[in-house]
Amino acid sequence: MMWLLIIIGIVCVVLLIAFIHHQRKLRLRAHLMQEAIRNRDFTFHMPTHGLLPGERAMQETLNQLGETIRQQVNQNEVESWERLTRVLTHEIMNATAPITSISQSLLNRSDVKGTPLEDGIRAIFDTSQHMSNFVVNYRKMSELEKPKMGEVALRTMIDDISKAYPQLAWEVNVSPDLKVSADAGMLRQVLINLVKNAIEANAQKLLIDVLEDSLHDKQVSLYVGNDGLPIPAENRQSLFVPFFTTKRSGSGIGLSLSRRMVIQQGGMLELADTPRQGCHVAFVLSLQVL
Repeated sequence: MMWLLIIIGIVCVVLLIAFIHHQRKLRLRAHLMQEAIRNRDFTFHMPTHGLLPGERAMQETLNQLGETIRQQVNQNEVESWERLTRVLTHEIMNATAPITSISQSLLNRSDVKGTPLEDGIRAIFDTSQHMSNFVVNYRKMSELEKPKMGEVALRTMIDDISKAYPQLAWEVNVSPDLKVSADAGMLRQVLINLVKNAIEANAQKLLIDVLEDSLHDKQVSLYVGNDGLPIPAENRQSLFVPFFTTKRSGSGIGLSLSRRMVIQQGGMLELADTPRQGCHVAFVLSLQVL
């Protein structure tokens, strides 16, 4: 009887220690997720192994909730920029249209040509023209047509685009059978924008791969990486902000416009957290699978 009580006591102690250790792990999980949300990082994905069935189901729900919140935040950000775009477009056009018209008329006058006034008026005209072009880019952000969804053979589209950019070494790991639901024109433009972004960053090769763990819930994620110049850490948060650019000749509209086009098709475009070996910059393009 004594030995039985000792064994029962040992088992209880072991179970108590295991329970305390398990609770510490759960508290650590809660702390890590709390910190991620506090830092507006909704990409957290905690592992589910070693959890009890109920805890596993809860963790899977929280992982999915983080993904849902991230998508909603990005959607709200795009809609906010769209509303701002409409207001700025209206106000800038009202201000620049008469300036452009009047300065152009003055430049055509004979008593202005060849005089010191011409240089000043031309500077005014050129500046107003630049502002008008700026407004045109704004309109691109707010006047996107509703996507016409259809079946798109992803590998075929990528192969067609690669022929137009032979200066890059292409590595494409996409099945010819993979078909997505997308607006073919918009999707092509998004992929071309990513390719041009790589070329402008002096990339020599481009990698397009399917993230295997994304093939669920009728969604697929493409990894689009290149070996161009890396993006400085201080610029990563602003990368999809309209008109933000670090390039002398860039408009800063390509990536923000691409993200909006992808969101309209039910997908998402993001900067990858950690590029793979051989890639300095990478994007993740999520699309709906047929």
